[in-house]
Amino acid sequence: MIALIRGEICHLSAPTACVMTQSGVGYEIELPIPDFCQLTLGSAVTLFTHLHVREDAQLLFGFLEKQDREVFRTLIKITGIGAKMALAMLSAMPASQLKRAVEMDDDHALTKIPGIGKKTAQRLVIELKGKLTDIGVVSMQDDGALFQVETTGSVMQVIAEVESALISLGYKEKEAQNAIKKVQSDDQDTQALLKAALKQLSGF
Repeated sequence: MIALIRGEICHLSAPTACVMTQSGVGYEIELPIPDFCQLTLGSAVTLFTHLHVREDAQLLFGFLEKQDREVFRTLIKITGIGAKMALAMLSAMPASQLKRAVEMDDDHALTKIPGIGKKTAQRLVIELKGKLTDIGVVSMQDDGALFQVETTGSVMQVIAEVESALISLGYKEKEAQNAIKKVQSDDQDTQALLKAALKQLSGF
């Protein structure tokens, strides 16, 4: 089990990051979008990782906070919630909001996550009761994810990166494009546009 990787960011491609370790081995790691938005090329970073083994692939997921990795592991233990869905949940909703929704039996908030229907949301509320508190997640009313990132590139490049990231979360291409059009401005970097588009799509 690969539990932690410390190294230098040598490549960024939403919504994945390639981390080059000190031993010279490059690992392709998938992260929640909030974590991805905090990475910058050439910076040193420590990621808490989870190796997900399937018959056809070995996928590595990374998180800046150990707590988020534990939430991810809790989610994938729930029937019907795979690794990709768990990652999409943590991209669309910070762990603090997820805990708040569970505490308040707010299954409607969970249905705003792409791929989560009413019945699945209701089951998540039931099965997650108390488990996020055990991990140590603190409820927050705000989105708790005000990321800072230095992203450069043309407006069209930024839009393309954001659209790709939204589609990877499960949003349809037209949904992603419409959300981007509603919130896009010429002075936004990838991080800012991602955050605005996610708010537009989720209704938070």
